[in-house]
Amino acid sequence: MSSPSHPTVEQSVLVVQITDSHLFAEVDGQLLGMNTCNSLQHVVDRVRQEQSGIDLILATGDISQDGSLASYQRFLEISAGLAPSMRWYAGNHDERTVMREASTGSDLLDPVLDIGNWRITLLDSSVPDAVPGYLDDGQLALLERALGEAPERHHLVCFHHHPLPIGCAWMDPIGILNPNALFAVLDRFPQVRALLWGHVHQEFDQMRNGARLLASPSTCVQFAPGSDDFKVGDQAPGYRWLRLHPDGRLETGVSRATGIDFQIDYSVQGY
Repeated sequence: MSSPSHPTVEQSVLVVQITDSHLFAEVDGQLLGMNTCNSLQHVVDRVRQEQSGIDLILATGDISQDGSLASYQRFLEISAGLAPSMRWYAGNHDERTVMREASTGSDLLDPVLDIGNWRITLLDSSVPDAVPGYLDDGQLALLERALGEAPERHHLVCFHHHPLPIGCAWMDPIGILNPNALFAVLDRFPQVRALLWGHVHQEFDQMRNGARLLASPSTCVQFAPGSDDFKVGDQAPGYRWLRLHPDGRLETGVSRATGIDFQIDYSVQGY
């Protein structure tokens, strides 16, 4: 709920999404040839340079590659001071129990946040020991309750996996496996303005039934858009910003870091 540091219902809200950092316990850990700690630091430095007055950081899954406590602690250290509020949730590489340990004494895992004239609901689409996602009955009930209890607010709904095809034949089957159940809930609530996710390591921006559907670059390696088979893209790591206006309008954009040089390790297939 709102606090003195949060915007009022008459003010806009600035959200920054940081996703798919894939950090390791070791500071020099690499994913597909990229040092993920170094690339996250470059992206966060760019956020600090470009954005002022951030109200909320959303870390939308795959924060860790190895599920280590050290990786989550490192993420918190690198992102410290970016905003008065932050939320995170699990992706398919994260370890829920370790995330809970890293979140002790904080509201990082609180799934519903009222900020400005918006309600942001965070769903856990991760499935232990599986790559695709699934929204179980508990998560769908949480979503329905969060939407139904705040009909006067505009809603942003977030999760890790993609809920519809994005045009990558190799990745399309590893999104949310029960998207019809998700949309059956969402379609009953016209105040839903946008859905936001990670997982795909690339930009995505479409409209569906009046809601903006958004995915964003990873803070480490990118996946090539439109690829039939697994392929690393040549785009730089980045982040997404979202300006949520009191009347339900949403402005958003992606910014990418510079100065990151790496050689793709093609000996690694998949991620």
